[in-house]
Amino acid sequence: MKSINDPSEGTVTDSPELHTSDLDDLDRSGFLVPAAETSPELYPYMSNMSAGFMFQAVLVSLSPKPTEYVTLRMAQGLAENTMMKQLAVAKWNMMWEAGHYRRRIFDEDELPEDMRRIANIGDVNVMFVPRTRSRYYEYAPLLHLLRRSTLERFGLPFVRAGQWPFVMDSTGPDRFLPPDFEQRLASAWSWEIWRRLVPGSPLSAFSKDEPVRMLSHNLDFWLPPVTEVIRTILGDFPEVDKGVAPERIRLEDGSFLDGAVKGNPRQGGPIWIGEEDAAEALDWSIEAADKTGNLRSILDAVRSNRVEDDFSDRWSFAREDFERKLYRKRSKIRVRFVELKDTIPVQGPESEIIGQLVTNDFLTLLDGPNRQIVVLLNSGVTSQSEIAQILGYANHSAVSKRLKQIQKKAANYFDDL
Repeated sequence: MKSINDPSEGTVTDSPELHTSDLDDLDRSGFLVPAAETSPELYPYMSNMSAGFMFQAVLVSLSPKPTEYVTLRMAQGLAENTMMKQLAVAKWNMMWEAGHYRRRIFDEDELPEDMRRIANIGDVNVMFVPRTRSRYYEYAPLLHLLRRSTLERFGLPFVRAGQWPFVMDSTGPDRFLPPDFEQRLASAWSWEIWRRLVPGSPLSAFSKDEPVRMLSHNLDFWLPPVTEVIRTILGDFPEVDKGVAPERIRLEDGSFLDGAVKGNPRQGGPIWIGEEDAAEALDWSIEAADKTGNLRSILDAVRSNRVEDDFSDRWSFAREDFERKLYRKRSKIRVRFVELKDTIPVQGPESEIIGQLVTNDFLTLLDGPNRQIVVLLNSGVTSQSEIAQILGYANHSAVSKRLKQIQKKAANYFDDL
């Protein structure tokens, strides 16, 4: 405790003296939440602050471009420059409904230099967030979709309710996050979404460089669909009645801004709260990833072109399906000789392999799969990929190996003639 003079009373009063450790504890309690407050009904939690706290009306883009995140150097504290920059970022971000038309709302002198440079690029839909070592603010929408059990599994702390869009940073998150936060978050995110990507086969059944596994760890791939889901949820929030009737935006030259209208700001509140809400938002994010990143096409392409190196030693339904397709029994091709009356007998098939003419006697030396390849080549199917598809191989490597076997047999056969 220290004593200070109260000039209004002319007396001496006592006031608590805050030490650095006390401030750290206050910041920690403001950023992290006790385990007792992380029940499945209340955690995870993501919220939104209404633009109605700052604006009487908003600009609404009817077809906004995808949201991108831009990091800025931002300090904490009460210095005037710091507070002015935080306020500028808060105003910009809270106008999220304006999308790529946001720069048209602000005069240049309202924006700090680094924000002004981005705004001068043109109509881009960006959210500004503080630049941190951990990249917490960039990936906060992903972190705040994870269940408590997943956070515990990967050694991630329980962070208090996230906020979208970013409004203000008063603590500096890097002090309270592990040095390898981004890597831990990538592993936790992959664990959380994996069963939605590859149902029935655990993550451990695949090698570390398997394409879907690598994609599931790519936080930058998943941030756009999660952001899209957040925007969609907020788009259903009721409006704050500010008495603003929807109308077109008139520009300084008298023309109208196409693709945007003036309207009331929307109410704020929870975007999701609790594990059930978060799981639903996560399901929507998987669907949205098909729009933002062609997820379904990627998954189909990987499944159709798997190789043995994609799998670990652990059994899975996916591996069983792969091996069944790779080693299944194939029906043999019957070679027939056709003779037309009153004409010269015709032997079939005659096949061209690696530039050499192969007789039907040579075909009898080949096993079933190699004989099938010869017949397909003779019928005009010359692409190794097409042959692999017809015969049910996962890729053309097996066909390439068999062609080398056939070529070797052909060389030996004709040398003996």
